[in-house]
Amino acid sequence: MRTRPFDARSAVPLLVEPDGDPSVDALVAWLRADPAATQALLTKHGAFLFRGFAVDGPDAFERVARAVDADLQNNYLGTSPRDAITPYVFTASELPGHYPIPQHPEMTFLPEPPRRLFFCALRPNDGPGGETPLADFRAVYRDLDPDVRARWEARGVRIVRNYGGPEGQGTRDPRQLKRWDQMFGTTDRAEIERICVTHAFTPTWRDDGRLRLVSTQPAAQPHPVTGEMVWFNHAHVFHGSVAPGEYKRIATRLGAWPWRGWQLAATALAFWQGLGRDPEDGAMHVTFADGGAIPEADFEAVRDAIWKNMVFPRWERGDVTAIDNRSVSHGRMPYSGERLVAVCWA
Repeated sequence: MRTRPFDARSAVPLLVEPDGDPSVDALVAWLRADPAATQALLTKHGAFLFRGFAVDGPDAFERVARAVDADLQNNYLGTSPRDAITPYVFTASELPGHYPIPQHPEMTFLPEPPRRLFFCALRPNDGPGGETPLADFRAVYRDLDPDVRARWEARGVRIVRNYGGPEGQGTRDPRQLKRWDQMFGTTDRAEIERICVTHAFTPTWRDDGRLRLVSTQPAAQPHPVTGEMVWFNHAHVFHGSVAPGEYKRIATRLGAWPWRGWQLAATALAFWQGLGRDPEDGAMHVTFADGGAIPEADFEAVRDAIWKNMVFPRWERGDVTAIDNRSVSHGRMPYSGERLVAVCWA
């Protein structure tokens, strides 16, 4: 195998290409030949980008993922809508292509978030956008304004999510991504409450049929292997400023059209949704753990540190990205046309 950093400005990701046999068998054998070395490389670089191998479908993708971490999971308590392709491989997101997905490690709001995250480009989109950018959240922690970092570390983060009920029951927020029965895979409220206890969610059943979930977490956590501090939360993703904040930066990167129009629409929508509404009733909201409001300037500082450290590999068919979820984030740039990127996690 040939290995080198994908981007000279960052150690994330490490590009791995075949030096001869491009078969999945050859890649799996290389990954399994010295498991300790594979894990050490992934910890050091934060992500692998496997390119040029014959990964031609979800089964081949799953084989590569299991060669990195065999303990794949399929319980998803995140917010993005996903469809199952196999029992352990899902579409990365069913959100419309114009919708940006900000950088985040997977399911930071769980007491035990995934260790590893894997993506595979089964069908890259044509045209601009559509990347799954990566960012080293160790570097984000270091680059964040020291006053912002100290404030967030001292006060922690509180996440509020409001989910609509099963089809035909209660009301839904226009920003809501999915219903609570879709998230938990059941309409049994006792079972949902049991799951909430396991994952440190505080559930509140609303009179309008919705379910509110509240959880608190530190803003940063030490890496479980190296002890290095990592910015590790979803706060900037769940705040009302997310759409205009992201579209502003996307327009700078890709050009004003069509992203400028989406930015203006997102800003107008955020303003309209905030009129006369308690933000705690929105689809998603975030405060400091003590309930205090987080200054909007802090969110901009977080986005600045994240975008400074983002890398934008352009998908090629059959690419597989393996991510150390405890140090490196992922997201999605807007795009148009057909695109199919699969995901699994461990």
